[in-house]
Amino acid sequence: MAFGGDFDNNDEVMSEINMTPLVDVMLVLLIIFIITVPVLTHSVEIELPRASNVPNELKPTTVQLAVDAAGEVFWNETKVTPAELAAKLSAAAAASPQPEIHLRGDRTVPYEHVVKTMAAVQSAGILKLGFVTEPAS
Repeated sequence: MAFGGDFDNNDEVMSEINMTPLVDVMLVLLIIFIITVPVLTHSVEIELPRASNVPNELKPTTVQLAVDAAGEVFWNETKVTPAELAAKLSAAAAASPQPEIHLRGDRTVPYEHVVKTMAAVQSAGILKLGFVTEPAS
């Protein structure tokens, strides 16, 4: 008893491709492109204002602050007292643009001296403070 259709026992391979799904997909893609292309090419004609884009030539200076092993502070390799440091930091905070402060602390200096220098920089109102270290070898 045979269920199913009329199958022949031919050993021939069916070499035809069903074109209906391919045509359906191509028609859907064609419709999508027909709809989207006018949307992409539609634009409003406006006249934009002209302006020059010249970068700001004022670059901030860099101030090197160093705290040695004895806790003494150096401003660009010149030893300063705490009062002189506060005055120089206030003058630097008032400058436009503000300089960048690079703080270097000796490896053996007590952490308290570095923190006091950081607090002086912050209380003066300077916004950019960076730490300088040596790479580990």
